[in-house]
Amino acid sequence: MKYKTLLLITVLNGSFLLFSQSVSKQAVDLKVYDSEKKVDVLVDGKLFTSYIYPDNVKKPVLWPVMSPGGNMLTRSYPMVNKEGDRTDHPHHVGVWLNYGDVNGLDFWNNSEAISPEKRDGYGSIYHRSIEKTKSGKGKALLVTTSDWKSPDNTIMLEEQTSFEFIALDNSRIIDRTTTLKAVIDEVKFTDNKEGMFAIRVAREMELPSEKPTTLMDSHGNATRVEKMDNTFVKGDYRSAEGVEGKEVWGTRCRWMKLSSEINGEPVALVIIDHPSNVGYPTYWHARDYGLFAANTLGQKIFSDGKNELNFSLKKGETVTFKYRLVVAAENLTDNQINQLADEYAKK
Repeated sequence: MKYKTLLLITVLNGSFLLFSQSVSKQAVDLKVYDSEKKVDVLVDGKLFTSYIYPDNVKKPVLWPVMSPGGNMLTRSYPMVNKEGDRTDHPHHVGVWLNYGDVNGLDFWNNSEAISPEKRDGYGSIYHRSIEKTKSGKGKALLVTTSDWKSPDNTIMLEEQTSFEFIALDNSRIIDRTTTLKAVIDEVKFTDNKEGMFAIRVAREMELPSEKPTTLMDSHGNATRVEKMDNTFVKGDYRSAEGVEGKEVWGTRCRWMKLSSEINGEPVALVIIDHPSNVGYPTYWHARDYGLFAANTLGQKIFSDGKNELNFSLKKGETVTFKYRLVVAAENLTDNQINQLADEYAKK
């Protein structure tokens, strides 16, 4: 592998800070498998993530997400039955973007677990096409189109999403840009807790908890566990404002970090909001049990009713949402993340 070193100088509290970062020239390759309904993203031949759109998931997602050291950072369930996984919220799959109230339809909570008599209250996002794939040294680009549909198959929103996959020396970056276009008279995003850009993480990335729950056993059966084993559970949140632990839920700032250790590898996931997003800076729907979400449109519940955002699009109007997900094989410092956030804000 060949590397190029960038020297970046920033001003911190009146003094100069010299920061160097190696930018990898690893090959980032996209492999399209139409029959399997997926696109694999490989960094130097090793799986980083896959864009998948199987029939049994109600939206396209990125799953799994692997660390630079080859550890899985996303929860396996419900795609694979893995011993020790929580079995709650089957709609939490990989990395996704959707919302809990779009013209009264719940896109967020939709999954195969919804009973037939209740499905008329849920919307689905259907992958339509892959518009572009471009592999390269250090980065790759995937552009897709999808349709947000009501239960009667009416297309409400047309979605175009670009994923830029960037390989750095000790980290990976996913920059997601999603443009939604209203194709019916009006599309209302009513203020809702359930949204918007999210990842459901592996057990090792959760925060330690003593609460009883249901876990998958070695035979693939969901089993009630009264006493949790936190031996390998080392996750912790830290916000751009310095808030830590489960107290980050409902706070508002431009980035959030979830760090842990898996099989001896220090790992960190960072979601960075973009200043062009409606509702910036985002509120954080970040839970100790492994849901890590940035919700720019939902504000009422997070602010105890002080703020409320009801966003809408008329037919033909568009809105664009941008989010950066950093996957690092180190516990990134606030300065490092602020640098990545400042860089992203200019894109």
